[in-house]
Amino acid sequence: MEKPMKRMLAAVLLLSTVSYAQQDSAKAPEYGWKHNVVAGLTLTQVSFTDWAQGGDNALGYATTLDGKSVQDLEKTNWATTYKFAFGQTRLGDQGLRKTDDKIDLETILTYKVGEYVNPYGAATFKSQFAKGFSYDAANNETAVSQFLDPGYLTQSVGVGYQPLPEVKTRFGVGMREILTTNFNSYADDPATAEIEKSRADGVLESVTDVEWKMDDNILFKAKLELFAPLKTLDRIVVRNDYSLVSKVSKFISVLLSVSLINEPDINPRTQVKETLALGLSYTLL
Repeated sequence: MEKPMKRMLAAVLLLSTVSYAQQDSAKAPEYGWKHNVVAGLTLTQVSFTDWAQGGDNALGYATTLDGKSVQDLEKTNWATTYKFAFGQTRLGDQGLRKTDDKIDLETILTYKVGEYVNPYGAATFKSQFAKGFSYDAANNETAVSQFLDPGYLTQSVGVGYQPLPEVKTRFGVGMREILTTNFNSYADDPATAEIEKSRADGVLESVTDVEWKMDDNILFKAKLELFAPLKTLDRIVVRNDYSLVSKVSKFISVLLSVSLINEPDINPRTQVKETLALGLSYTLL
């Protein structure tokens, strides 16, 4: 009886070890790269023929490409997001006018030292694809920007805090550069006689991201960016982006987005852009 009992005890211990290893493996985090890319297209068309109430024909489109690549390892997390958008509208006989234009890149390397608070290094770049114009009452156009002109480059280090899975915030110090070629008003210091084509300021940085899945088919995103130049802490640059995406079906989505920019050196008034669109969306990765 002694040998069968020993064999039975060994089998129980072996099964327990295998079961524990399986449970531990199931709980282990999944390290490595994860990618997500979503492309979108919105079309708008209005046409009138002998319409007594009046109106102008309109044709517009907007394209978007939003992506995120994350490499999560035991000690580090490297997250890169990229957002591109471009849209135009033709109203009556006014010709095509730009309605959306965005190049927005951000990369963040976080070193894991704690559960909630961790140091990071980050870099962001913002610009546009095409020439931009302002229009007066007589529909005369004046060029005010173009591809990579201006470009905004920010490099920073600091600490990040994630109190909830849906909320990330970080605070740090860094350098914010404004780069121009022909449209120097974005970087020029009016207090000097020389026209500066670039500008670099040491800044305090605060960035908060919210990504909240309100329902199975509704996603709310918000981002608040604050930049305070060390030389002029009272002239804070504020950038807000809010978006609400609702998937009507697998390929059709409704998007509501609002962007607010308060940059005293560029415009004394708060800049506001609002978009409401129904269009096609497709997950590439």
